[in-house]
Amino acid sequence: MKKVTPIMVKTASALNLNPPAHQTLQTGFFRLSQIVGDKKRGIPALIPVSKSSWWNGVKSGKYPASVKLSERTTAWRVEDILALIASLGCV
Repeated sequence: MKKVTPIMVKTASALNLNPPAHQTLQTGFFRLSQIVGDKKRGIPALIPVSKSSWWNGVKSGKYPASVKLSERTTAWRVEDILALIASLGCV
């Protein structure tokens, strides 16, 4: 039987995603590096999994589907990622 490791997700307040009510981020897009983080560029992870784990989760339906913004640009809707974080019980 495969051992399942729980995912630790940072809360929105820990990432300063809780600006004043009139500035709340509700729509738009996140790029992959904004979701899983990028140590080289100093971007903290919202959901700390590897890129390959993220893509496997997207393929299996565990994580939200991506949106193609152009031929070489893939992103995820902010509302989908915030809903995922909320469903993981971290907000």
